[in-house]
Amino acid sequence: MKIIDEPQFGPMFRFNDANVYWSLHVLSGGKCMGRKRLAQEVGVGEGSMRRIIDTLKEWEFILIKQTGITITRAGLEFLKQIPIRPVEINVPDIVVGKYQQSVLVLGVANKVKNGMEQRDVGVKMGAQGCTTIVIRDGALMMPPDWNLDEKNPEMAKMIREETGITADDVLIIGGAEDKCNAVEAAVSAALDLF
Repeated sequence: MKIIDEPQFGPMFRFNDANVYWSLHVLSGGKCMGRKRLAQEVGVGEGSMRRIIDTLKEWEFILIKQTGITITRAGLEFLKQIPIRPVEINVPDIVVGKYQQSVLVLGVANKVKNGMEQRDVGVKMGAQGCTTIVIRDGALMMPPDWNLDEKNPEMAKMIREETGITADDVLIIGGAEDKCNAVEAAVSAALDLF
């Protein structure tokens, strides 16, 4: 899924669709935030954040005032249309990296083959990887064949309860030595499924 198109001419962006998505997600919490703080939360430089902000303002997804940046109703609606939901769970036994970020990707479980594609996207983003979890034949699985219900039933129960995963959904957990890299890995792998 593409959110923002790369320029045909001139310098390439030093940010990606995951950074644009996460900017909106951070702002969706309702807090007014300055550009510098938002750049830190998203893990991009201030120049990149300036470009993201300019684009989101042009799309009327944010308002910029002296007190900071806030998301608009249109921005919230756009965010809701993207079938990705960040979830807060911690599963250190099955994810590499000091920091984790999980996203539930709605309605695309049939697109997951063996989970390596998501891992590769995560590595390309600078993370240690991504762990993919789906439900196959009623069992919570790490593709291709690791049955979490059998191997670690307590963790499987916690994942089901905390995420609300269904047989149509995919849980992607980015793992990295830096929180922003974990976010970028998970969201990029999720966007890659569309």
